[in-house]
Amino acid sequence: MSDDSQGTVTAEVAVMSASASAQGPPLSPSTSSKSQELPDELVQAGWAKCWSRRENRPYYFNRFTNQSLWEVPVLGQHDVISDPLGLNAAPAEGGEGNLGNGQRKRRISEEQGAGSNSVKRAKVEPTTPISPSTPGAKPWSAAPGDKQSQSATPTTPSTAPGPTPGPGPAPAPAPASAPAPAPVPYRPAVVYWDLDIQTNAVIRERPSAKLLPPHPEIELQRAQLVTKLRQHYHELCHQREGIDPPRESFNRWLLERKVIDKGFDPLLPSDCEPVISSSMFREVMNDIPIRLSRIKYKEEARKLLFKYAEAAKKMIDSRNASPESRKVVKWNAEDTMSWLRRDHSASKEDYMDRLEHLRQQCGPHVTAVAKDSVEGICSKIYQLSAEYSRRLRHTHLSLLQDPPTETSESPPPQPSRLVYCYPVRLSLPSPALPRVELHFENDVACLRFRGEMVKVNRGHFSKLELLYRYSSVDDPRFEKFLSRVWCLLKRYQVMFGAGVNEGTGLQGALPVSVFEVLNQHFGVSFECFASPLNCYFKQFCSAFPDIDGFFGSRGPFLSFCPVSGSFEANPPFCEELMDAMVTHFEDLLHQSTEPLSFIIFIPEWRDPVTPALSRMEGSRFLRHQFNFPAYEHEYRSGSQHVCKREEMYYKAVHGTAVLFLQNDAGFAKWGPTPERLAELVASYRPSCRSASLSSPGPAHNTAGDRDSTPKSIERTQSGVTSPGGHDDNNNNNSNNINSSSSSSSSSSSSPREKM
Repeated sequence: MSDDSQGTVTAEVAVMSASASAQGPPLSPSTSSKSQELPDELVQAGWAKCWSRRENRPYYFNRFTNQSLWEVPVLGQHDVISDPLGLNAAPAEGGEGNLGNGQRKRRISEEQGAGSNSVKRAKVEPTTPISPSTPGAKPWSAAPGDKQSQSATPTTPSTAPGPTPGPGPAPAPAPASAPAPAPVPYRPAVVYWDLDIQTNAVIRERPSAKLLPPHPEIELQRAQLVTKLRQHYHELCHQREGIDPPRESFNRWLLERKVIDKGFDPLLPSDCEPVISSSMFREVMNDIPIRLSRIKYKEEARKLLFKYAEAAKKMIDSRNASPESRKVVKWNAEDTMSWLRRDHSASKEDYMDRLEHLRQQCGPHVTAVAKDSVEGICSKIYQLSAEYSRRLRHTHLSLLQDPPTETSESPPPQPSRLVYCYPVRLSLPSPALPRVELHFENDVACLRFRGEMVKVNRGHFSKLELLYRYSSVDDPRFEKFLSRVWCLLKRYQVMFGAGVNEGTGLQGALPVSVFEVLNQHFGVSFECFASPLNCYFKQFCSAFPDIDGFFGSRGPFLSFCPVSGSFEANPPFCEELMDAMVTHFEDLLHQSTEPLSFIIFIPEWRDPVTPALSRMEGSRFLRHQFNFPAYEHEYRSGSQHVCKREEMYYKAVHGTAVLFLQNDAGFAKWGPTPERLAELVASYRPSCRSASLSSPGPAHNTAGDRDSTPKSIERTQSGVTSPGGHDDNNNNNSNNINSSSSSSSSSSSSPREKM
């Protein structure tokens, strides 16, 4: 049987060789004179029969799509223009029909090179390197169960000896008891987005952004430098003040700095004024002399009061304080210790009142002696960040084939043509990107570059593919897709931090049911603070235009100037960003006469009230306002692209204020009528499934179980926002906060945090 097959192959090769020699040396690709043997519909579609010198056999080439196949192409099986990844391709029945066209093209080489290393671990799909050199391989187009169905399909064993099978008839396969089911394209079990909704946001046409294109080498170096900067911050807090850095304070520093940063780096601040961050200074100072944790029991309150008195006295003795400060702090500390030794029947409320009194008496003096040291911490971190930013930019420019010249040309005048909003476009061409490897572990896509792996669940990986198809204009064959996905995931991973549940509040989002009502009843089709990972619409603003633009981002919201449209805004919980957001809202509504509407969701912080909330409540554009009480509504997790389904939603531990800012035309078109408001309120209630879901923090506490804490530290930290204040609720762009009022063991975690 083997001899007969080998003879048939040899005869066919001889015939083809004779035909090729008669035609003369072929071009690249060489079209055979027998291309007329193809059906007319294939010829009209651009297919031609060519000859491969390397393999010494014919193949088929499409001059329209630059696609090449060993086998006769099938019309409608896979269109690389409309479906680059083959996710929607109709699977062929049996044999190698389960593979994409690009995979069939390379099947022969893969079989010859397969050996003992072809055995893979259970439940892990084969690792397939994807790079510009292998644009046809698309392993993510198959579902996790495809491997089993393909193994049941009769194929030539990779270890079988003999020549490579030719295009002629193959030996009949062994009869099977039942045909293997054909694989189906991957479809997420639950979808948290609707990318079919078109935008109603109109902007003035804008030029391409002069940003450096993303590169895995630069992103890897940026990740290492940001990690190093976090370590410096930790060491400075320990060495100078003897405390741990406040939780999430570094993330909030990044967001607060990017609101005013004019530097070049998308993440690291490098050109800010003032140099001292008010956010970092406030949070570090609040933990001096000790971090005040939330307490539940009487004994905890007693210990906390004693520790604060002891730490304040020790600190005032070791610093260069004035005689008056020493006298006041020592007297109050000794009086508190005497009271503790004398009174053993005090209640928890008595201890908390005494602690509040002690902080009021000693706080100003402690702040005065620690001020210079804390400012030194803030200044040192900023200087290191600026140095790292300059180093990154120098390396990045060296990778570009045509780096931009540093000129001081004035920006061109803004065009006046009105268009529907479109993703950010980069003016600089992207260089060739290095290879990134992809494999699947169960329902998780794993991308690896130089040993650094990032992960995303398969549903969100499919979402990124769709966003990339809609938004990317410089990569129609998806040759740079995996490299850019790796850069995207690494960027947000670095911004979040490495702590447990750290940074997930940066990506917190509204429930899907709320977005559906906002779109159906208020015409909302755009998110002001989102990211490619957590967006519901395909049009959104985010923190990092250089990488997010390839996935649909319209850029940072503070630089986005719509003329009309209906928008949803769920900003990161950062006071500086929210205040800048309100200023931007007021300017846009004042300048436009077209229908313009903003529906804002922000935490209801009243003790004290935030400047952003008070300004919106007094705005002349405010049309309506209502509040959702704490624990009676929910958010989607910021780690939704990697978390389990049962961890997707969590109850909010703070009240949420919903405000409608609209100009006259926007109010007439999308006004908050009672019927519309009733639908919105109903959509925000936790669904019945939420009873079994919990937030990453202890969100199961009821309102009566909330911890006691001094009122002056009730709201010490702002939540996280997107770098540049743009993306994080970002959301993506935003911040992580300790989940319940009792969830935070540190004063740095305030009720403002989403989680």
